[in-house]
Amino acid sequence: MTPVMARLDSLHHYLVILITVITVVVMALLLYVCVRFRRSANPVPSKNTHNTLIEIIWTTVPIIILAFIFVPSKRLHYECLHSIGCAEDGVPVEPDMTLKIIGYQWYWNYEYPDQEIVYDSYMKQEENLLPGEPRLLAVDNPIVVPVNANVRLLITGGDVIHDWAMPAFGVKQDAVPGRLNESWFRAEKEGTYYGQCSELCGRLHGFMPIQVEVVSQEEYDAWLEVAANDIEAASQMMAALRGRTTMEVAENEQE
Repeated sequence: MTPVMARLDSLHHYLVILITVITVVVMALLLYVCVRFRRSANPVPSKNTHNTLIEIIWTTVPIIILAFIFVPSKRLHYECLHSIGCAEDGVPVEPDMTLKIIGYQWYWNYEYPDQEIVYDSYMKQEENLLPGEPRLLAVDNPIVVPVNANVRLLITGGDVIHDWAMPAFGVKQDAVPGRLNESWFRAEKEGTYYGQCSELCGRLHGFMPIQVEVVSQEEYDAWLEVAANDIEAASQMMAALRGRTTMEVAENEQE
């Protein structure tokens, strides 16, 4: 789980509690109205047309509730979208690395601008899967990042609108042609993480998986050295380093 995903999880729990309270109050009011104003107890209906106090209450209370939802949601929304200048415990977070992502029909293009590494990432065909690799999720050339690194994501589309979504990281950002969207993550646990394109982008939309390898700094440096000259060899080296047949996959689940 990343810091952003942890905050999303906390916001979810907060909203569940708030919504539960609202539901209980509304159901209690409905029950009261059904009993208090039932036909048998009120054969002559009320002639009142309005009540100023009640109207003030049912206008003010929803505004207060919306404020309690808007403030934490807006703050988290800002943190999800920004890396540079994003305040975490009052301290600005600076990126340790930048990753440019371009969505195409139907594959991803990744660029490490600081290292001048560029490559395409396609879904692996079933006959090419290694033991332990999941069908429809494994790719030939995954993203590789060091653990505990602040990774800035610059995301766009090369043809139609795509969406780079990684549930475990709390990232879901549209890849829109002509627009550069920004997001970020910091993975705090080594492992393999999977995501998918989450925007309908054509007939092979369901075959645009995302694979991120979170490794130690030493493994990342070794991968960079090889990837600078041969991305396929670097991907094969990473599969061997991670012990693909015995490695415990870090699934998109919260701990």
